[in-house]
Amino acid sequence: MSIKSRQSGATVVEMAIVMPVFLLVLLALVEFGMMFFVTLTMQYAVREGARYAITGQADLDPNKASQQRHAAVIQKIRDSSFGMYDRLAPAISVNGTSYKPAAYGNAMFGGAGSVIVLKIDCSWTVTTPFVSRAFTDGKYKFAVAATMRNEFFQ
Repeated sequence: MSIKSRQSGATVVEMAIVMPVFLLVLLALVEFGMMFFVTLTMQYAVREGARYAITGQADLDPNKASQQRHAAVIQKIRDSSFGMYDRLAPAISVNGTSYKPAAYGNAMFGGAGSVIVLKIDCSWTVTTPFVSRAFTDGKYKFAVAATMRNEFFQ
């Protein structure tokens, strides 16, 4: 056996040892990148929803027959989230009061001149092995919020 043939076998063995570790690190980096992307995307969506909420408008509600302000604000958040809103199934709270879809109503975003604190609690399922063990139940839980004063709408 020549020295060259022994070295090529060593290269394959070294690659077989290093490649799984390299792939796990690479996947972990992608996962952390997705977590940052989701957090920033939802922060943007909440800010856009709060900016829309302070106007008192309802024209974004998909129900054209009976448009509601709360549905229009949630639709603005959904439209600004690049599809993440539906994937995360977030919990909305306004001024510290948690709302469930059945309890949504026009009064939840306050009246003219009132300050609103719109907060959304989300959880992202971590799919990379070993990284998911760092999070409770394998979920990255985060909250994003925006605070604004309602305009004096009618």
